[in-house]
Amino acid sequence: MSSVNFKGSPVNLKGNIEVGDQAPKVNLKAKDLSLVEIGAAGKTQIVLSVPSLDTPVCATEARDFNKKVASYNGAEVIVVSMDLPFAMGRFCSTEGIENLVVASDFVAKEFGEKYGVLINDSALEGLLARAVFVIKDGKVVYKELVNEITEMPDISKLDAFFSSCGCGGCGCH
Repeated sequence: MSSVNFKGSPVNLKGNIEVGDQAPKVNLKAKDLSLVEIGAAGKTQIVLSVPSLDTPVCATEARDFNKKVASYNGAEVIVVSMDLPFAMGRFCSTEGIENLVVASDFVAKEFGEKYGVLINDSALEGLLARAVFVIKDGKVVYKELVNEITEMPDISKLDAFFSSCGCGGCGCH
C-alpha cells in the first residue's frame, strides 16, 4: 500500500502498479455512458487520475492537457475520476474540452484499485489520487504518482519522457 499527502497529511491508497507491469484492462463510463477501455493493446494511452473535475486544480489540469494532446504523437488522453458521467459531460461543455476523453470509475472503483490510486482513508476516501500513467501496448511505461493531491503533476517530466524516444517516448527502445 502506498501513500500520498492531502494538504500535508498522509493519505493511504489501495493497490499498486509499477512501470513495466502489465496494464490491467478496465472498462469505465464515458460522459455519454459508453465504455472507455484502459489498458487496451495496440494503443498508447495517457491516463490522468484526478479526484474530481469539480475542483480548481483538476479543472486546470484537464484544460492544460486538452491543449497539449496534439504534442503526444497520437496518444489517447483520458482523464479518470469518480465524477458522474453527466457532470463530466457538463464540465467538458462548459470548458470547451474536446481533445481528450473523460471517464468515470464510479461503478466499481476498479481503475482506482488496480492502478493503486484509490484513496483508502481521509476526507477524500473513495476518490482517486492524482497520478499520470502512460500505457503502451498494454504495459505501463510511465507513472507519476503526485505526492501532494492538491498539486498538479509535473507535465515537463511527461513531455521529456515523450521526447526521449523516436517513437513518441513510449519505451520502445
